[in-house]
Amino acid sequence: MTPTPGWVVSPAAASQLIEQGATLLDARGAELQADGILKGSIPVNWTEFAQPEAANSGKLLADDALLTEKLQDIGVFRECPVVVADPLRGWGEDGRMVWMLRSLGHPQAVMVDGGYPALVKEGVLTTTRRSADKLQRGDFVVQRTDRWDIDRDTLRASLGSDCVAIIDCREAQEYEGATPYGEVRGGHIPGAVHLHYKELMDAAGSLLPPDQIHARLQKAGISPEAEIVAYCTAGVRAAWVTVVLTHLGRKAKSYSGFILEWTAGDPQKFPLRP
Repeated sequence: MTPTPGWVVSPAAASQLIEQGATLLDARGAELQADGILKGSIPVNWTEFAQPEAANSGKLLADDALLTEKLQDIGVFRECPVVVADPLRGWGEDGRMVWMLRSLGHPQAVMVDGGYPALVKEGVLTTTRRSADKLQRGDFVVQRTDRWDIDRDTLRASLGSDCVAIIDCREAQEYEGATPYGEVRGGHIPGAVHLHYKELMDAAGSLLPPDQIHARLQKAGISPEAEIVAYCTAGVRAAWVTVVLTHLGRKAKSYSGFILEWTAGDPQKFPLRP
């Protein structure tokens, strides 16, 4: 099978991978899947692999054996690429799934530039019915890495460092203090710059050209050498940004506790700025 080029692939490259037998995951919500699905795709929801407690809702399940079982159940194989598709109307669930798989040790998980609509336009077949065939169980075994992940205490210790750039991927109102998703406190992590994740894509849901993305980072004051830490509310938007920036060769991590965990902490230790 053709090796996967990076973390993001074009619709044409994704179509080729699918034809060669890649595992195809549909990260769209059930309401969108009811209108049609990619033939041979497997429905997934990122929350199935996350901790259920509110303050930890962005964190991956702590039990590697359970994660292994869940991923094998949906047909994830170690030596087989995983292609993840998502809609334009989503939050970046495809990026969340790819970030998760890479963080758990899968070397060939990719998301499709432009998502589900781009694959349909490319000619990937759709259907309104799930396959009646029994899903083949995968053999992937979780082997975690923290290469693209940072915890709360490590992030706190890095505040003020010239070597670390923090990106708040949420909407402007959230950055400025609104709490629409149940945060205990409002505001942003000190030193964080605002860059809404959708600023990295065009109106059709495809990524901007690399030079434009790098220019936006530079405009936000982020140097090419900086290690980037992205965060959001519960980990979807930040993971998407981490995938995109890693694909473009930047050093990027996602804060795995996200703002829900940060705001639940001691305000003196984990402050916010309005």
